[in-house]
Amino acid sequence: MIDPATVQKIKDTADIVDVVSDYVHLVRRGANYMGLCPFHNERTPSFSVNKSRNFCYCFSCHKGGSPINFIMEKEGVSYHEALLHLAKKYGIEVKERELTNEEIEQQTRREGMLVANEWAKNYFTSNLLQKEEGQNVGLSYLYGRHVTQEAIKAFALGYAIDRFSDYTDEAIKKGFSLDILKATGLTGTSQNGRNYDRFRGRIIFPVINTAGKVVAFGGRDLKGDSAKYINSPESEVYSKSRELYGIFQAKGDIVKENKVYLVEGYLDVIGMWQSGIRNVVASSGTALTDGQISLIHRFTDNVTLIYDGDSAGIKASLRGIDMLLAHNLNVKAVPLPEGDDPDSLAAKLTPQQLKDYLKENEVDIIRFKINVLLDDARNDPQKRWLVVRSIVESIANISDKIKRDIYIQECSALLDVKESSLSSEVAKARWKIVEQEKTKRRSEELQKDFSKENVNPGETISSQLRQIDEKTLSSPLYPLERELIDNCLKYGFVDIFESEGSESETVQVSVIEYIAEELEIDNISFTVPDHIKIFNELLQLLPQFRRDLKENDNVIAGLIEQKRKEGYETIGALNLSVNEIKREENSLEDRLSSFAENERERFAKNYILDKFGSHEDDVIRNNTNRALVEKHQLSSLFKKNKSQENSKEKIVSLVISSLNILKNGIIDIQLKMLMEELKNLDHSNEDKERELHSRISEIISMRSRMAKDIGDRILCPTNLKTNNRNAANK
Repeated sequence: MIDPATVQKIKDTADIVDVVSDYVHLVRRGANYMGLCPFHNERTPSFSVNKSRNFCYCFSCHKGGSPINFIMEKEGVSYHEALLHLAKKYGIEVKERELTNEEIEQQTRREGMLVANEWAKNYFTSNLLQKEEGQNVGLSYLYGRHVTQEAIKAFALGYAIDRFSDYTDEAIKKGFSLDILKATGLTGTSQNGRNYDRFRGRIIFPVINTAGKVVAFGGRDLKGDSAKYINSPESEVYSKSRELYGIFQAKGDIVKENKVYLVEGYLDVIGMWQSGIRNVVASSGTALTDGQISLIHRFTDNVTLIYDGDSAGIKASLRGIDMLLAHNLNVKAVPLPEGDDPDSLAAKLTPQQLKDYLKENEVDIIRFKINVLLDDARNDPQKRWLVVRSIVESIANISDKIKRDIYIQECSALLDVKESSLSSEVAKARWKIVEQEKTKRRSEELQKDFSKENVNPGETISSQLRQIDEKTLSSPLYPLERELIDNCLKYGFVDIFESEGSESETVQVSVIEYIAEELEIDNISFTVPDHIKIFNELLQLLPQFRRDLKENDNVIAGLIEQKRKEGYETIGALNLSVNEIKREENSLEDRLSSFAENERERFAKNYILDKFGSHEDDVIRNNTNRALVEKHQLSSLFKKNKSQENSKEKIVSLVISSLNILKNGIIDIQLKMLMEELKNLDHSNEDKERELHSRISEIISMRSRMAKDIGDRILCPTNLKTNNRNAANK
């Protein structure tokens, strides 16, 4: 594990704008930067990057966070790998510390899979080049497909020996565990318990990610198997929806040419690569996904589709068009001659002829789609109507209105449809797409809501509240606890009360300390495991915050002394009376005092974000990033009153209110339990009935008082003493 001091150095150095700009085209808007979100398909920019807070956030899909969190989400890597990525980017030497047993197990498994895949790649290559079966079968096939030695080496092609467990037996001899071999998907177990190779008698195509790691394999059959191609299953290191074959070899050329050619198969990539078209990748026969398109978008905005020249191949090229357009990519297509695919065409033509053919036959994707579909429709009005509907759907996926208008004008002439009619239909289709996205987002939000459970009177309140499904977080107190935890994350280290300590000295009491004391007094604790973890981590972080705050106070004191000196020099240079000088000096001291208090609060509010926004624990990091972002852009009117919104009086009000609401929720559950118990009680037991009535009466009275407090606007002075705190919320 990376040494904590090194981790902190990486966090301090990583610049959010610098990191995000590698993936997203950003435009400066006021204090923030905005761009299209790299995590989901959107048409208008909703991804905000705040340089001052070193923080990013998408207002649509709610993903974002610190530079470390961004790299984890975007690259699909672990916390440790994200740190190493940033350390390399900024030239920071990484110092490691000893790992815990759990960390060792997690890291070892993932790294073990990558090591096993790398060894498998070399093993398959060795089979192809050095073993008799590989040379006679594998090499002969590749040479017959005009694959050169240079391409075999560049793409690390290999061959799987056609025996039941040749690879598995050899890997175990080399010390790889059977568990790791199965996890990579290269080894399977039959029903009778025998271990076997999933790839046998096949040409092997390693799938290498952008970081140069072998994450999966594809195998091409050479012996007439029913499955022509088989691929590695998804695993901890491989997600097929986020990988493109050839991306590692092509990424440099894609950036250089500012264009990518998208083909279908492994050999299509290799054939074009051999002919000098090296900015080429393949979807490996699967339908394009948002993850694959986002991967393309990292390197270029320009995509040219090349598919087989037969009718099925051409229609296949139409399937991913709308998704590509929705990602704001500039999409073109090249129709190949009948019966040709990219590999066969590359074999027929010289490299220069191939480049010329692609350049001369490249056509805008909408025009290409119209030509293909109209050719089938001919003079059939019903088919022509379907063509128009399909084109309307494609244009509607384009987010840029000017671009849509240009397409509408051109398609009006090509389809012989009135421009006004086409524009109207596109507007309707566009509205539907936007509404579908809103509905999808609302659905995702609803899935985050948590249904309340029925109370079982046969159990104690403690046992009921702690029987929580950690996946659905169905605790009835979840939303109430979450509100309180959010306030802890936002204001936890802000001092809101003063208390007399030993020797009559004043001791500052923070939000987190106040909440901890109140919960202890009422014998209440959080019930959701995530909330328990976050609250305990905040309490453990508090001593370190106090130490760092003292250092920050010293820095502020030095800055204030400098400002005071400059202020008095300015006042002295003015021609003022004695009373005016005194008034100016008092005003200066008030401004300096306010400055010191504001800087102290700013440090306290940002401290949790700095420490938890990049925390290695997913629960702590994700909840912090969620709680500490504003869900909506602030209007200018609200910004004027923002200082009052975050004043200490407001913070006290929010904290006490959320604490009282949680207490009231617990009281409601207790009341429901008692009412249910009374309902099911054998009324011959008069003593028990009187006891229940008495307890119910007490709780109803308590709830009434609590409800009154919750409904009131509670504002407490910042110098409220500890012995008065209970009175403020009772």
